[in-house]
This record gives sequence, C-alpha cells and structure tokens, in this order.
Amino acid sequence: MAPSLDGLVLAPVADQAPGQVGTRTRFVYHERGGEIWAEYTGGDVVRGHLVGTRAGDRLDFRYVQLKRDGTTSSGHCVSTVVELPDGRVRLEERWEWESRPGSGTSVVEQLGHPAGDAVSAV
Repeated sequence: MAPSLDGLVLAPVADQAPGQVGTRTRFVYHERGGEIWAEYTGGDVVRGHLVGTRAGDRLDFRYVQLKRDGTTSSGHCVSTVVELPDGRVRLEERWEWESRPGSGTSVVEQLGHPAGDAVSAV
C-alpha cells in the first residue's frame, strides 16, 4: 500500500476546463483510520473540501467547492493512490459532478520531496 496522505500537499499536473481545479490549486490532505479529508484552494477555487474513505490504495470521496464567481458545485471521485519512483504520491482520479453535468479524469501529485521538504499550502 502507498504511504499515508496525512499532511501531504498535492497539485494537479494539468489544468482542467476553465473555471475548475487547475495547476494553481493546492490540496492539503489528512488521513486517519481509513478516513480522508482535504481542504483546497487556488486558481478559480476560493474554498473546497473533500471527505471520504480509503481502502488500500483506493480513495472514494465527495467534494464541494466555492468558485470566485460565487457559484458552488459538488461531485464524487474515486482515486487510485500510486507511489512514484522518487517516493512522492500521485492520485489517478475519475470524477463526476453531481450538481451539474460532466465527468472526467485527472492526476494530482505530491509537491516537494517525501524526505520532509517544507511546502506551503498557498
């Protein structure tokens, strides 16, 4: 099983459609006893939260976010946790909006080095 997500800062490797999560978005993850949650912000997202569970290397969570234009949206995501050769973590995600039409895939990766380099969360 890949390492714990607790305290990790992750960012998308590519921008999604305009007005969504992008490379300037930062996710700060927490993990405890099979539960995961994160706060995220950056780019067009003023504030976002996700909450769910982890079973092995599979995450299953719901997310909700507030965008700069004042709109909110929510959805569901299933991710696979992958440990990269350099020890960082990657999440390979399949997501689907529940508050509006749309679905897709994305990849987020840990910023910094797992050896403990400090990374600020925006």
